[in-house]
Amino acid sequence: MATAAPRIGDTKVPMSRLEQGAFINYQRIEDNLQVVRSRLNRPLTLSEKILYGHLDDPEGQDITRGVSYLKLRPDRVACQDATAQMALLQFMSANMPTAAVPTTVHCDHLIEAQVGGVKDLARAIDINKEVYDFLATATAKYGLGFWKPGSGIIHQIILENYAFPGGLMIGTDSHTPNAGGLGMIACGVGGADAVDVMADIPWELKCPKVIGVNLTGKIGGWTTPKDVILKVAGILTVKGGTGAIVEYRGPGVESLSCTGMATICNMGAEIGATTSLFPFNHRMTDYLKATKRADIAEYAQSFSHNLKADQGAEYDQNIEIDLSELEPHINGPFTPDLATPLSKFAEEVKKNNWPEELKVGLIGSCTNSSYEDMSRSASIAKEAVAHGITAVSKFTVTPGSEQVRATIARDGQIAAFEDIGGIVLANACGPCIGQWDRQDVKKGEKNSIITSYNRNFTGRNDANPATHAFVASPDIVTAMVFAGKLTFNPMTDSLTGSDGKPFKFTEPNGNELPPKGYDPGEDTFQAPPADRAAVQVAVDPKSDRLQLLQPFKPWDGKTPTDLPILIKVDGKCTTDHISAGGPWLKYRGHLQNISQNCLIGAVNAENGETNKVKNQFTGEYDGVPQVAAAYRDKGIKWVVIGDSNYGEGSSREHAALEPRYLGGLAIIVRSFARIHETNLKKQGMLALTFVDPADYNKVKPDDKVDILGLESFAPGKNLTLSLKHADGSKEEVELAHSFNEGQIEWFKAGSALNLVGLFFASWSRFTDMGCPDGCQGQGCSINSWTSFSDNARESPIKSEGMV
Repeated sequence: MATAAPRIGDTKVPMSRLEQGAFINYQRIEDNLQVVRSRLNRPLTLSEKILYGHLDDPEGQDITRGVSYLKLRPDRVACQDATAQMALLQFMSANMPTAAVPTTVHCDHLIEAQVGGVKDLARAIDINKEVYDFLATATAKYGLGFWKPGSGIIHQIILENYAFPGGLMIGTDSHTPNAGGLGMIACGVGGADAVDVMADIPWELKCPKVIGVNLTGKIGGWTTPKDVILKVAGILTVKGGTGAIVEYRGPGVESLSCTGMATICNMGAEIGATTSLFPFNHRMTDYLKATKRADIAEYAQSFSHNLKADQGAEYDQNIEIDLSELEPHINGPFTPDLATPLSKFAEEVKKNNWPEELKVGLIGSCTNSSYEDMSRSASIAKEAVAHGITAVSKFTVTPGSEQVRATIARDGQIAAFEDIGGIVLANACGPCIGQWDRQDVKKGEKNSIITSYNRNFTGRNDANPATHAFVASPDIVTAMVFAGKLTFNPMTDSLTGSDGKPFKFTEPNGNELPPKGYDPGEDTFQAPPADRAAVQVAVDPKSDRLQLLQPFKPWDGKTPTDLPILIKVDGKCTTDHISAGGPWLKYRGHLQNISQNCLIGAVNAENGETNKVKNQFTGEYDGVPQVAAAYRDKGIKWVVIGDSNYGEGSSREHAALEPRYLGGLAIIVRSFARIHETNLKKQGMLALTFVDPADYNKVKPDDKVDILGLESFAPGKNLTLSLKHADGSKEEVELAHSFNEGQIEWFKAGSALNLVGLFFASWSRFTDMGCPDGCQGQGCSINSWTSFSDNARESPIKSEGMV
């Protein structure tokens, strides 16, 4: 009797040593690609293989690069501590016992650099105790992995423990693409997208174009992987990668370390790329083995035909870089795409009158803190000490993880940095994200710093708009601190040793991986407890930083009438106008408090002012949030009228949560930024557009409005806005929408998560009561939450929300 051919899915390999019950699903990719190849009938890029391999519906999904919106099923989610607060609060409101995919939370954003790692960490733990306690208990309650303060930066922890070739991950931080160094598509998203995936809702992504970067030659000398992305940023600019995945290929890839490839992918966020990635190769195998994941390396090798681009795959744009000819670059100031070769940099400093004195050199961060990076920089430091000199500029080192910190402490690199006067900061983001209590210059004082970080926009590192921040490799940063000036070129210029003799630095050197293996250091990982039922999520009712969410009320089924216009917005209205950042960010986990910034930056068309609108029932003017709350507290729903591209900017979910919390029913605009439009729908709000954009001008700020047609709300069927002017006249305008059937159910249920909660409550009753066939959930086609939610409308169980 013939036996079935073996399938890739017959082998079960855990995604992580820390998650033994979650397995790499190469079989899904294999099966999906069989369908997609038969439909497209063309060679596929690596990016396409991984993305299309994670399609929710490969048979029915429209696939056109740069046009279609893909519905995807990511393998995992990662959240950093600043964005995780609201993400977890929203997830809790879905009443699910655990996330649909493996999820981790990482404490790295709330630690401010002041004096040094140990003291800074202790201070952060004290200041942020209630946030950390909430994250620790919420992750324990809902079965998520938790990395405590001091663990390291999210992207390095992911690379060391969770990234794998061919995977798809989303993370609530823009530099999530770091995992591309291990052949994974990893995309930075807003918290709302993370919650969707955790709640088993497909993730929507505009089908990216693909930019191919062909690397030839071999990297060496003073040139590092960082210089590859510095060069690419100069070619593509900060917008050139928008809507595209940057895919590196070619023989030059073999000369890059795995962590070096991660550096390149990490900084790809600065060119606006959806993500960046490399094909699976032996350097990834070496790293996986060094981080105790040899089983993943072996499994990926058996699947390697789908972990590289097909021969003849076409790219939307091609870039050629010869690594043998590439020289070190320095990018900046004030933008990461102003790329200057090192040989021309001194000339540019003088020509542009940039401050020549180098105040501070900073190495490390999520971009450049690997063992290889630290070893090469330490070789420069040791050579300087051998010549009797120490750093002229201030010098800081930020280890990317506790594992890297412990290993370089054991192997002597930290001692080498301290010997030249360096300060080792906490294993956290620190100055890279502006968490830096800088004291050596006054705000507004013109000065220069150079970092091995990824981002250098005005005020990014120290909140000083006069700081000229430059980005380079750790090698160049380290060498420059001994000269104390930007015009020093370590490849050609000499320094004077303590013996009075000139010397030049030799080329940096260092091991790609630690010869003695990694030292894990302190154990900072909290796994979910076996018994989660007894865990109580820690939220103090008196807290001003955290607040449990209450589900939004479902639609009452009635036609909305006589709604006041909260504000008619004039001109640009980004998510920053809708939900301001800055000092408000401390309230990310407290919807009531952060809602006090709702639309305070929007310009009122009535008077040309911000945060000043009329209460239509009292006639008095007040702030936008105050008037909105006054309406809500009287049971009055309201609408916002907006202009074009309303909600552009970051995918900040608070910009959709706040109007909903304050009682809003509809946002009616000329046009939406797509992500914000979707975010509004997820919160149960009506996102509507004028069929004729000129009808925006017909709306008066003191109108009352009716929204007609909701009783037959359906995809593709327009609604009507009835305008009741203050003079007693009326007119009607047509409104369009992009709601599909599922999104209409979100509106009716009150939010997407409300609907998930209804489904999950029904699933719980299903498993408690058993199927009417008597199977008690065993052996039938509806024996899991996922299959139940997919089949809910055909389920024999009829319950609330399932109509």
